[in-house]
Parts: sequence; C-alpha cells; structure tokens
Amino acid sequence: MKSRRRPYAQQRPQDLGGGVWSVPVPIPGNPLGYTLVYAIESPKGPVLIDAGWNHPEAWEALSGGLAALGIDVRAVSGVVVTHFHPDHAGLAGQVREVSGAWIALHESDAALVRLMHELAASEHASFQSDMLRRAGADPGEIQEAVSRPTPPALPDRELRDGDLVDLPGRKLRAVHTPGHTPGHICLHLEDADRLFTGDHVLPDITPHVGIYPYDRDDVDPLGDFLESLDRVGELGPLDALPAHEWIFQDVAARAAEIRHHHEEKLARLRALLVQRPEPLTIWEVAAMMTWNRPWGELSPMLRGMAAGEAAAHLRTLEARGGVRRIPRSSGVDGVDPVRFQALDS
Repeated sequence: MKSRRRPYAQQRPQDLGGGVWSVPVPIPGNPLGYTLVYAIESPKGPVLIDAGWNHPEAWEALSGGLAALGIDVRAVSGVVVTHFHPDHAGLAGQVREVSGAWIALHESDAALVRLMHELAASEHASFQSDMLRRAGADPGEIQEAVSRPTPPALPDRELRDGDLVDLPGRKLRAVHTPGHTPGHICLHLEDADRLFTGDHVLPDITPHVGIYPYDRDDVDPLGDFLESLDRVGELGPLDALPAHEWIFQDVAARAAEIRHHHEEKLARLRALLVQRPEPLTIWEVAAMMTWNRPWGELSPMLRGMAAGEAAAHLRTLEARGGVRRIPRSSGVDGVDPVRFQALDS
C-alpha cells in the first residue's frame, strides 16, 4: 500500500541518518508542492543535492530548514543539480553567492543552460511559436502557450556518467538517466545503498518526458528514459530518495512499474492511431490521449507540455516501426505541420 502525498504544510526537515538530511522546499503555485533537497555530510562542508525553486519563500525554507538541522547554508561546499529544471536548479546560484559553493550539472544539461543564457527572449519566443505551428496548434493558442523560464545559474563543474562527486570520505556516483531532460542524473551513494533519484523515479507519479522541438527525428527521449529505468533497475532494491513526494524502498521495483506504465501507454496510442487511418498532427494526437484533466480543460501552456509528451511517444513508436511521419504541402500560417500515421503490424 502506497503512502499518501502530504501537503507542504505537513513537511519538516529530517535527519535521515548516516550523515544525510532532507529539507522540503516549497514550489509556490505548483501542484507538486515542494522539492526535497538533500544534504550530505562532508569534511569540506555539506553537499546539497538540488536546491529548490528561486523564490523568497523557498530560500527561507531552504536556509531555515538547514539551520534547524544544525547546518549553516554558508558552510555548503557544493550543489549537485540532478537536472536543470527551475524547481531543482533555481536556488543553486543563491547558495553559491552566500557560501562560495561549486555547482555541478551533467554536461548535456549544462549545454542547455548555456544555450538558455545565450538565447534572447525574442529568439526563444520565435522558436516556441514555430514549434507549436509545426505541431498543428490552433493559431489562437500559440501566444498563450509560449513561456520562457528564467535560466538557472551556470554550473562550475560538469559531470559525466560514472563520475564521483567531490565528497571526501563518501562515494557518490553520477548515473546518467536521460529522458526527463537530456542530462538528468541520479546519484548513487554507494557506501549506504541509497539512490537520489531526482525526478527519474518517483513513488507515485511519473515525470514529464517530452521532445523539443516536437518534430525532431534525431532523438528519442522516451526510448532513452525507458533504457534509463532498466539501468536503475540493475542497481538493485536500493532505498530511493526522490526529489518529490516521499522516500521509498526498492527503486528497482518502482522503475519496472513505470516502464510497464509507458509500454501500456504506447500500446494504447498505437491502437488509437490504427482506428484513425488519416494522418494526424501532433496536436490532434495529444487531444486524443488521456491526461489528468480533459483536453478542453487544459490551459494552452499545459496543452503545449502534453503535445511534447505525445510527440515523445510518437517518436518512440516511429523508432520501433509502429508509425510513420508524413510531411504535408500545406499547413498552419504557411508552416507545414508534421503528421503521423499507424503502420501495419
């Protein structure tokens, strides 16, 4: 029987034993509620895993939560960010400012952060608008669906798969688990049989796995994610310390559950496409799929995320030979939307 998710108001900083602590850091206005930031003891000063959302309330919770555990945020020696999303990387820069800590990120996500800093707001808006048009989005939704998060701080160090984090006296190894982002990592505390899973393996929900731009055919994020789940499963029944929800046992079993969930989703999607012989745009496919709310109730921004996830599932089906993409000679506002069609088994 699974535990029930507790609201942020019921969360408290915890001493997890073995020189590991957790601090819940709120995500204002987000249904996820909070990010679990972890601290690991080190002779050089504690190392954080993730840092939380960049917001005054979040900073107060992080610094105050560490203080409640006897840790001065100014003593932090490093921040390992599991991936570049703002609820994980947002406060890393502020921690560095007050403590002089280094920030480490996988090289693939580090490249994306550099690109975010280099891309002007107008260029980013144009990129997103073109992507939405090529997916077949309604022109009236495009402007509302475009968003630009504040880029996180640039990292000081870049990690590769298998690298050991600078944590004297402990063995904390980076495990590259792409899918949710290209550079997502889990962190294996090998001397304690614990795995910090970031967003890769969560106890009750599954992370967003999308493809951006939607019509790329040179990557397969969902395929990468499924392979990464298998890799985590091979580590065995470790205790999982995720970035959201709650700590749980046997990460391998949960990874297998998540893989099964996506295989079922892929099978349902292909069955839907078989019933619709005409080629469909990514936006039309997303509208057919099941989300946590009906398509008509999703905001344009959430529809954009749903389309990204639909595109990732379509790309995996394409890579497996279950669907094909069909370019069209006419499209929305002069932009040709890609379309997909089921192939015979």
